[in-house]
Amino acid sequence: MKKILVTGGLGFIGSHTVVELQNEGFEVVIVDDLSNSSESVLDGIVAITNKKPTFEKLDLKEKSSVENFFAIHNDISGVIHFAASKAVGESVGNPLLYYENNLNTLIYILKEVLDLQESNFIFSSSCTVYGQADKMPITENARVKPAESPYGNTKQIGEEIITDTCKVNQNLNAIALRYFNPIGGHPSAKIGELPIGVPQNLVPYITQTGAGLRDSLSVFGDDYPTPDGTCIRDYIHVVDLAKAHVIALQRLLENKNDSNFETFNLGTGVGSSVLEVISAFERVSNQSLNYKFAPKREGDVISAYADTSKANTVLGWEAQSSLDDAIQSAWKWEQKIRNL
Repeated sequence: MKKILVTGGLGFIGSHTVVELQNEGFEVVIVDDLSNSSESVLDGIVAITNKKPTFEKLDLKEKSSVENFFAIHNDISGVIHFAASKAVGESVGNPLLYYENNLNTLIYILKEVLDLQESNFIFSSSCTVYGQADKMPITENARVKPAESPYGNTKQIGEEIITDTCKVNQNLNAIALRYFNPIGGHPSAKIGELPIGVPQNLVPYITQTGAGLRDSLSVFGDDYPTPDGTCIRDYIHVVDLAKAHVIALQRLLENKNDSNFETFNLGTGVGSSVLEVISAFERVSNQSLNYKFAPKREGDVISAYADTSKANTVLGWEAQSSLDDAIQSAWKWEQKIRNL
């Protein structure tokens, strides 16, 4: 039973990935500073898998704490690195927070991973590395353009750090998974997206508005050059995304990678506008949603959806769930945590 470290493992994507890892028989160690998550998520993981992962509350910005952790857990076979601040809008307003949290932690962990007997590293990257791509759908070969936000820039720089480290450390095997827009929750409704404070992402804001926690949803911009004037994104069910991490990790553990640093897009290959996501919610919840148009936000790209053919053919992975499936699971989770 291989031991896998999941940083940020009590967060939205991290917790769903821990479930899939445990379902596949891995021993999981979670590190999380609980800055944007809750220790109660452990209960949901246990309820689904009947297995409790090891959990350590740790601030990965503290270099000595990272060193001490790896001194104890020197038998780790792979690291999946989620721990990062992730809101585009917040990063524009507080760039130093994002550079410190997203880059320092990556560097400290990579230094320790290089000393492990098995140096396998999965990086939680993002389609934001592409900026506003020249054409759709976006392939992994698309030119990486100047980032539209400090958050996107941290993902670009993070990939550059890993690339440079892999060049001079052939024992390090890494995969960057470039997510499009993860949404939804586990079908059991035992774990899901649990934003602290006002949600920074569309779907939890929609479900909170539907549940009556928010008066209305603000749709940022109605005159983008898209069919209905609102931004287009590729919304992927979080469980599909989590399963891709397990497949990517197994690729490294089984030495099936073609080079020691690979990149894969993870999405559905279908772009959906903000208004189409609202319509999907209204369909699955059988209620209308109160929303209003607001000025565009700095840092938002017009359109981004994935060409997933590389992940489909090379990893043998593809998204299984529809937009309605994902929204339904997000709404089920919202109803559960609000006791609706």
